[in-house]
Amino acid sequence: MRHSSNKYVLISSLIVSDTHPVDQPVEIDLKQPELYINRELSLIEFNRRVLDLAKDPATPLIERLRFLCISTLNLDEFFEISVASVKEKLDAGSVQAGADNLGPADLSKAISAAAHDLVAEQYRVLNHVLIPELEAKSIRFIRRTDWTPAQTDWLHKFFHDEVTPLITPVALDPAHPFPKILNKSLNFIVSLKGKDAFGRNSALAIVQAPRALARIIRLPPRDHGNGPYDFVFLSSIIHAFIEEIFIGMKVIGCYQFRVTRNSDLFVDEEEVDDLLLAMEGELVSRRYGDAVRLEVADNCPQEVFEFLRKKFELAPEDIYQVNGPVNLNRLGEIYDLVEKPDLKYPAFTPSLPTALRQTENFFATLRKHDVLLYHPFQSFVPIVDFIKQAARDPKVIAIKQTLYRTGTSSAIVEALASAARAGKEVTVVIELRARFDEEANIALATLLQDAGAHVVYGVVGYKTHAKLCLVIRRERKRLHHYAHMATGNYHSRTARLYTDYGLLTSNKEVTEDVNTVFQQLTSLGKVSKLHRLLQAPFTLHAALLEKIEREIKHAGRGRRAHVVIKVNSLVEPKFIHTLYRASQAGVSIDLIVRGICCLRPGIPGVSENIRVRSIIGRFLEHTRVYYFFNNDKPELYLSSADCMERNFFRRIEVAFPIENEKMRARVMDDLNLYLTDNTQAWELQQDGSYRHRTPAEDETVVSAQAALLKKYAEFS
Repeated sequence: MRHSSNKYVLISSLIVSDTHPVDQPVEIDLKQPELYINRELSLIEFNRRVLDLAKDPATPLIERLRFLCISTLNLDEFFEISVASVKEKLDAGSVQAGADNLGPADLSKAISAAAHDLVAEQYRVLNHVLIPELEAKSIRFIRRTDWTPAQTDWLHKFFHDEVTPLITPVALDPAHPFPKILNKSLNFIVSLKGKDAFGRNSALAIVQAPRALARIIRLPPRDHGNGPYDFVFLSSIIHAFIEEIFIGMKVIGCYQFRVTRNSDLFVDEEEVDDLLLAMEGELVSRRYGDAVRLEVADNCPQEVFEFLRKKFELAPEDIYQVNGPVNLNRLGEIYDLVEKPDLKYPAFTPSLPTALRQTENFFATLRKHDVLLYHPFQSFVPIVDFIKQAARDPKVIAIKQTLYRTGTSSAIVEALASAARAGKEVTVVIELRARFDEEANIALATLLQDAGAHVVYGVVGYKTHAKLCLVIRRERKRLHHYAHMATGNYHSRTARLYTDYGLLTSNKEVTEDVNTVFQQLTSLGKVSKLHRLLQAPFTLHAALLEKIEREIKHAGRGRRAHVVIKVNSLVEPKFIHTLYRASQAGVSIDLIVRGICCLRPGIPGVSENIRVRSIIGRFLEHTRVYYFFNNDKPELYLSSADCMERNFFRRIEVAFPIENEKMRARVMDDLNLYLTDNTQAWELQQDGSYRHRTPAEDETVVSAQAALLKKYAEFS
């Protein structure tokens, strides 16, 4: 609906000036906190949606267990980074609030309430939904109380042979202070009675589970009546035989616990001489950062967990008592241990475009036309082969590459190292601060430097998040550039799990832009103007806002105006503010936001022209797409950047245009599948909750990811 004025009546939850009658339009302050959802609480909502896949009978059973593990793994990171940040602000006495006006104290309480509710639901799903259904499929987690004598004997021998030699119990007394507890490690606090070998009375001891051992132990299949997939938790084994470690003493109780610590790294880049060495030092401290959460067994007596709480200097709301293993995400080991294809997603083979199937020379193909790939529906292998071919081609004289996440064993890194050893000019921009991949990236940097590559760590104060590769080839005495740009990382494993676009091109202006970006990253020169690419932190934010403003002008002239944005997160207040203004002007706005979304859709007079949906399915939606109708002269950009302050202002990001009409239509067809999905789509409501979209009786069932698998299997 178009409006001729920016003055509308607010919904009841918003503030209306007392000087205006409620039946008269009033000007809406688009900075009102009621118009914004808190980003941390939105992230918890995302994990609820992931957990809902663990409850969905339409999802294969072992995949449901995997989604439960993903929700717990995500929650771990949420505490390590987001909650840790809130606690730091509290400790510093900060009262600063974001656009939603939630200060650190109120936000901490809201997070605790929401997180406790989510954790309770995770264990309910495990104990009352998944374990019974897995047992019905002969996949059993056998409790200590249900062990047969034969199983007890086998597990006792396992404890004696494999566990006991690795355990070092620490009695708590003046000579044995409370030990350092590693971040997210499995531990036990043991209540004791009696005297030890030296005649000392000991009341408590700490036992740290050996990190070298798996957390789930498979009983020998079909031995002594074991089923094909009978498992026992390592924690159960330690519980059962813990008394054998404390000879001559009586174990009153044994309770598992796990502490989560602040894992955000801080390096003052302007104060260090060598970023790599500084990062190596920070990685050690990460393991023992400030505690932010304590998980304990739900049968742990209050005086015992209160003892732990005080040792870790936590508040009562930081305690999570759980009915099951405290390291729940380790259940993910089951996926590889159980060979039951009928309980997993069907296997598929990513397709190859005809243009790449019929050529052995990437450069000849790219001189004719661009190639757009959509992973994982289309194979990532061509990207690896492109870099491998560049590494061995005698006409290639230089390769430039950004690496954010690549994996510990990377064919791309091997190709770059091979090219450097062959004497080619290889420049690699490695982001050492890629969260939780810092250690792997340090190792990669060392490997590449040893091979003779030029390795740089980007720009001080900015993370290099752009996904770029540039190949420079001498052809007929001239230099020709070939580039790959993507929305996702150069990581072969995640390319099978994440949805991402990648564009291979030899377009002169585009490849010159890519080269300019590399020059910025490796030198100290001034910013050069780019021809086609949008770049953060310089032009991306302003350019996207200008394109939305252009849609506002088109709507004001009575023309069709439409914006479609697909991102992982939508947080940045000015961007949201501009989208609200566009909605007020009558611009139709479709947002596909996988995770955090701080915008409230559907508010009369503010955002009734905005629709927000989240797609949660087999693959992690990771593409970033920006589409503007532009009076039937559409513009479409693919990007490495989400709509967040950090992406727009504190990272090196790139958005690249898709100007080929057929390719653009192809991406829009993909987006339309997401917009019509009625099985794995969640629609954001005004109050910040999400409603799962289900097909009506007369409606065709649409699953975007399933449809894309079919589409790209047939696409050539």
